[in-house]
Amino acid sequence: MSSSNLSVGIVGFPNVGKSTLFNALLKKQVALAANYPFATIEPNTGIAEVPDERLAVLAKIVGTSVIKPATVEFVDIAGLVKGASEGEGLGNKFLAHIRETDAICHVLRAFTDENVVREGATEPVEDLATIRTELRLADLATLAKQKQPKGGVEKEEFTKWEWIQKFKESLEHDQNISHLFGSFTGQMDQGQKIAKELNLLTAKPEIYVINVGESELAVELERTAEWGNQLGVDPQQIVIISAQIESEIAVLSYEDQLAYLGELGLQQSGLERLAAVAYHTLHLQSFLTAGELEVRAWTIRQGTTAPQAAGVIHTDFEKNFIMAKVASFTDFVEHQGWSGLKEVGKVRQEGRSYVMQEGDVVEFAVGR
Repeated sequence: MSSSNLSVGIVGFPNVGKSTLFNALLKKQVALAANYPFATIEPNTGIAEVPDERLAVLAKIVGTSVIKPATVEFVDIAGLVKGASEGEGLGNKFLAHIRETDAICHVLRAFTDENVVREGATEPVEDLATIRTELRLADLATLAKQKQPKGGVEKEEFTKWEWIQKFKESLEHDQNISHLFGSFTGQMDQGQKIAKELNLLTAKPEIYVINVGESELAVELERTAEWGNQLGVDPQQIVIISAQIESEIAVLSYEDQLAYLGELGLQQSGLERLAAVAYHTLHLQSFLTAGELEVRAWTIRQGTTAPQAAGVIHTDFEKNFIMAKVASFTDFVEHQGWSGLKEVGKVRQEGRSYVMQEGDVVEFAVGR
């Protein structure tokens, strides 16, 4: 169950800073290129590292300098205009691209710049309402095309129709379809599977980027909870960013980035915070591998079994899975690697039914 194709679509009105943010992602991607020689990244896709302090600790234990963090892919989607659900602007292309992503990242403009025309954008609350209206109208159009099942069809078709009615009712009450599912868990229930099958846009989990001015960043970071109240969303899904600062940071060396962030009173860049929120939103988790060649975090969905996790490393590993040698990160560090763990009997051998836990340090045994 590889998550290499999991992606977050960056959505917003023209001139809200979406392109500046995405360009910062692309610059970061160029800097990462040497670490990801096998990654084929499309021109409209950028990657961001998920911060993970555990990797440097493991690297020191096993004696390697090669560290490969988990990453999240972001897809740049054409700027929205009002009427997109009816094909205005690049409406059809815009909606098609969102359907291909796993989550939506709304970029909302909260900076003031007389040199950057708003092009339809007004204020974050109104902009989010407009975007959601377009997505809901598009979903209603999709649902209107569905046909009520008649006698003689499988029971699943009637169950699907019942869900379609629930979806319509939710949208007609100006609520996203995701509202029906409660918190997104990563493991889809029946309704979520039907929504995914129908490519419904408002069933996707959402992230909210508030793009603020350089001089306003420190103050606005303190207002994250207030932004949550204004937008009516969970503050944990909000990332306050100055896209202009991110663009400047992205071209600096690692040491200069740390110095710059330190001057701003920050420990992580906005892109790192965005990647972490995206990881959380998609309910992903990491397992870790640590050897002399490299230390690496591998991305999986919560609930992934050991053979499926092995398949993330190489597809043949899932098919030929024998067992997994597993230790917790804490134990691995305390006993300084596999040999120390073996001496105290803390190496676990897990079979095909084992469900991977966040931070498992793993070696897979596979047949030929």
